[in-house]
Amino acid sequence: MEKNTICLWYDKDAEAAARFYAKTFPDSAVGAIHRAPGDYPSGKAGEVLTVEFTVAGVACLGLNGGPMFKHNEAFSFQIATDDQDETDRYWNAIVGNGGQESACGWCKDKWGLLANHAARADRGVGGRRDEAKRAFDAMMSMKKIDVAAIKAARRG
Repeated sequence: MEKNTICLWYDKDAEAAARFYAKTFPDSAVGAIHRAPGDYPSGKAGEVLTVEFTVAGVACLGLNGGPMFKHNEAFSFQIATDDQDETDRYWNAIVGNGGQESACGWCKDKWGLLANHAARADRGVGGRRDEAKRAFDAMMSMKKIDVAAIKAARRG
């Protein structure tokens, strides 16, 4: 296990979530699955207690801790995409697997974890403040990111 690992609390679906992320994002994998050696407040001996996994190279630990804590907007995965096809692929995988749309490129998976698929449409804006503002304003009106629309807004 990494020295610093993001711990994500799930009710009972840590393994399913880890497998979904590993299937959806590159440089992602499911590692060790640890079963509870005895009964615990939200589960029984032998059930999956923790799952080690990576999401886009970031070490995570899924903990099946029960229903006490839910994911919220204070934490999210920020996934940079290279083009519209990659953005669409991730968006469709998350929303199409029981997730839901939000605004400005955000969507929430079926476990309540937010993801933002930021297409790199703002590359090269640098110090050109007017271009950056036009791109930002265009993005703020979107749900799923539309790379072509952001590029068009940058051009004016």
